[in-house]
Amino acid sequence: MMKHLVSILLAALLLFGSAMAAETGAQTPSGSWAQINQSMERPENWQRYVENSLFALGSGVPMEGYPEYTVLDWGTYPSIDGSTVCVPLGMELARQHLGISEEDLPGFVTFSTTHNAYLRLIGSQPNPMVAITSQNAVMDPEAPVSLFLGTEPSDEELAIAAEAGVELVKVPFCYDAFVFLVNGQNPVENLSVQQIQQIYAGSLLLWSQVGGEEGKLIRAYQRPSNSGSQTAMENLVMKGVPLSGAEDGYIADGMSELIAIVGDYDNGPTSLGYSYLYYVDGMYKSGDVKVLAVDGIAPTEENLRSGAYPFTTCYYAVYRKGDAQAEAFASWLVGESGQKCVRQAGYVSVMDVE
Repeated sequence: MMKHLVSILLAALLLFGSAMAAETGAQTPSGSWAQINQSMERPENWQRYVENSLFALGSGVPMEGYPEYTVLDWGTYPSIDGSTVCVPLGMELARQHLGISEEDLPGFVTFSTTHNAYLRLIGSQPNPMVAITSQNAVMDPEAPVSLFLGTEPSDEELAIAAEAGVELVKVPFCYDAFVFLVNGQNPVENLSVQQIQQIYAGSLLLWSQVGGEEGKLIRAYQRPSNSGSQTAMENLVMKGVPLSGAEDGYIADGMSELIAIVGDYDNGPTSLGYSYLYYVDGMYKSGDVKVLAVDGIAPTEENLRSGAYPFTTCYYAVYRKGDAQAEAFASWLVGESGQKCVRQAGYVSVMDVE
């Protein structure tokens, strides 16, 4: 047991170092933090919306053989994992409920990306890579993930849950836009839903067919199966229209890689990709990237709230049915104070709050 906890501690501290490197722009292979190169610090006008929280960490015990380290119980606060795009929300929730310092937040909020996080939630597996370094503390490494924050589960993930006898409950807490990206050199400003479907079905091949330059092939990039972006592409955009298989080199493993490809100067007016507006606007910057309108409608907050933007989506708090603690937290998240926290973290809350 002692060796296990020591290994967990070392891994968590290494991840914390990776997270801090990610905040300064360095690329690392550690979960969601590898996909972030912008500062995730709280805004200057930050406000506290949570007082006397019902969700708090439990007591700690000295680590066997290493009394300078503490193993903390999760108490009534859920063990959270999720999609990269919800890391800022995870940080805001830890600020509000737990008072975690800005120094410690990158080590405490260590999301393992969409598919990995869903597997942990479905399988009641822990997310052991959590450290609070200024206190030399780690969370209970055996506590299973109880709450997922992020994009909806894929068909495969739902099948895995069904096979395991797990029913997932989804609670939408914010809106976002699933957006299509081109290089800033590309003169195209808008694509129709039908054009996007035709491009990704492999029947529309040239930029000149949609108002772009003559003689330029559309280099349409995709994401791997079960990534949050690919699930949205299949369910929200294609809606049963078969996706053409991506050619070698046209699948971007991470969201940051896709944006880097589209924004690269050498790709000029040829590349096309997709992501989430929140991520593009505030979490990863690379090169010259332009967000397209769809059917002439820009992905503004007003158009997300009204549903006018064709690819309006939600992020969800997801938990295993029957988990009363996770259910209570998800219910708080869609209440007034929870929605104010969502809003403060920069998301378009489902409730219209100031």
